Amino acid sequence: MKDYHINLFYSEEDKGYIADIPDLKHCSAFGLTPEEALREVLKAKELWLQVARANGKPIPEPRFRPLIYQTV
Repeated sequence: MKDYHINLFYSEEDKGYIADIPDLKHCSAFGLTPEEALREVLKAKELWLQVARANGKPIPEPRFRPLIYQTV
């Protein structure tokens, strides 16, 4: 199975890094470093999936592809 794409960017407003997974609604995390944000969003992903499974919710397939990777 493909894994989910993770966006990672610096937030001037928050003075730290934000990581999010577009395919998993509201799945994001904050860190003072890129490594910390990534580590936290991976934890959030596992919890998101665990809660969805426990509640019988559908698990979305990894579909998000940044424009830079899409071919014409």
